[in-house]
Amino acid sequence: MTERADDREESLTAATEACGLEALISRAARAGKGPAPVERWNPAFCGDLDMEIREDGTWFYQGTPIGRMPLVQLFSSVLRKDEDGKTYLVTPVERVGIRVVDAPFIAVEMDVSGSGDSQVITFRTNVGDVVEAGPDHPLSFVDEDATGGLKPYVLVRGRLEALVARPVMYELVEHGEEIDVGGRRMFVVRSKGAVYPIMPAEKLQRLSA
Repeated sequence: MTERADDREESLTAATEACGLEALISRAARAGKGPAPVERWNPAFCGDLDMEIREDGTWFYQGTPIGRMPLVQLFSSVLRKDEDGKTYLVTPVERVGIRVVDAPFIAVEMDVSGSGDSQVITFRTNVGDVVEAGPDHPLSFVDEDATGGLKPYVLVRGRLEALVARPVMYELVEHGEEIDVGGRRMFVVRSKGAVYPIMPAEKLQRLSA
């Protein structure tokens, strides 16, 4: 029993070391292509990894940018945000914490098809996820106090969101319209039958004046 406990303790602490990272990469790769079923896994917490996703979507390990996109895509496929608000890399045998400055993904491109209730807005993220905004992937708009502007997000999977890049945000609002929502005139966008309020119409008029 003692030897097994020692081995388990060693495996838990290894995640913070270089060899632990290599092992994590190997296990993530074996999870297969595309997002892994991380929501169904409940492995032990193995500590925090010195890894960070910056506001622009760049991944860093020990202060150095991860320049290999296939590696970033691999890590993103085993990413999970839990109810505690923290983000983890998860495999069937370990869960390690990483830092996320804003959102883990960036929506870098969008496409719009149809119009009115039939309109569908599709986003592509910086790591290759493609999602259609709608009931399963809702849009949200958060006031940015520092600038007085808005930061749009789209839910990608689980609790993981993509921040809509500013150029894409400008394209997004071009497809907005004014309608009455709950007795108030709002500037909104539609996708897959869902309506997403961006701001009150009077605020838009002030900003446009």
